[in-house]
Amino acid sequence: MLLRLYNYLIVLAGHKYSLFVLALIAFVESSIFPIPPDVMLIPMIIAARNRAWLIAGVCTLFSVLGGLFGYLIGVFLFEEVGRPIIEFYNFSNQFSEFAARYNEWGAWAVLIAGITPFPYKVITILSGFSSIDIVVFVVFSIIARGARFFLVAALLWYYGEAIKSFIERHLGWLLATFILLLLGSFILVKFVI
Repeated sequence: MLLRLYNYLIVLAGHKYSLFVLALIAFVESSIFPIPPDVMLIPMIIAARNRAWLIAGVCTLFSVLGGLFGYLIGVFLFEEVGRPIIEFYNFSNQFSEFAARYNEWGAWAVLIAGITPFPYKVITILSGFSSIDIVVFVVFSIIARGARFFLVAALLWYYGEAIKSFIERHLGWLLATFILLLLGSFILVKFVI
């Protein structure tokens, strides 16, 4: 069953609208959606290694644009939209302390959140709410998101067939690990940090 799902994702990743779907996922993940674009990015690059850089570029561009949308939520719609997202990730109790520290770290927080599993959308919203310079926000977002997505693309492009056969041999284990890491990150952010 997992192999059928994997093969379906590979076929879907080669669809003519797959770049559009990736762009949409990357955009909404940066501002409101909890699922990372890697779920589309990885199968798309495996399906079309020759387009790895284009795929990573689209993912980066729309992730940064989604980050700008999150920034605008922080500026104009914090109470209506931003605060519920912050509460969803369990940051409401320590919000003032986090915001004070965030103002100290500023662009570095954007860089760290853009690369790590930390919910980037929380940082995009807080950046707007805290009035971090928008140019600095965009530059650090491009660096962070670009580093993340182009690193994945580079690894998949370079190791291509070896990674594809590794994934096919260990699909169940990899899927379980991915789900555990995703859930673990979510639980860590929601209940510990």
